[in-house]
Amino acid sequence: MTTADGTITARRRRADARRNHDLLVAVARETFAESGPDASLNEIARRAGVGPGTLYRHFPNRAALLTAVLRDRVDTLCGHAERLLSADSPDGALTEWLHAFLIHARVNQGLGSALMIEGQEAQGFDCHRAIQEAAAALLARAQRAGTARADLTAGDLLQLVVGIALSTVRSDDDPGQPDRLLALVLDAVHAPPRASATRRR
Repeated sequence: MTTADGTITARRRRADARRNHDLLVAVARETFAESGPDASLNEIARRAGVGPGTLYRHFPNRAALLTAVLRDRVDTLCGHAERLLSADSPDGALTEWLHAFLIHARVNQGLGSALMIEGQEAQGFDCHRAIQEAAAALLARAQRAGTARADLTAGDLLQLVVGIALSTVRSDDDPGQPDRLLALVLDAVHAPPRASATRRR
């Protein structure tokens, strides 16, 4: 039989465990952004103010922590999209989210690659579907409002932005290049479709 004190203690332990989990993810997110996905796990534990044993109880290996950080970032990105669905301007909402997605894609390239290298433990986590659904909802809203071309798909749009992220990974000498390239993509998003090839002069 569990006493009232025992129940309270168990609840406190669960709350402490949840706080430690969230703290480790937050610290890992910052540390991976600074030092890349190969950052020391012991250093992450030190920054979080917990022992390595606590870290490994929550995340038994690097892949588990990488997955938690990437999931957290994707949840943040998709939450942003959900909030933007109620924005006054569908066009402005899509533009704002694509800027956020570009930053996400550039920051998280290393995490995605590291998860692929880690192997089996990383399987079962698919961030692409959630991102695709977020993009599709915002694009559809802009298309219904007539501010985005009707022949554009969310998959094509995301591929264009990912292409910008990949091609500008070493653009430190021109930090404005990613935004300039995204502006060109946005011009195409809002341009009317070209006339059919059969309608020639």
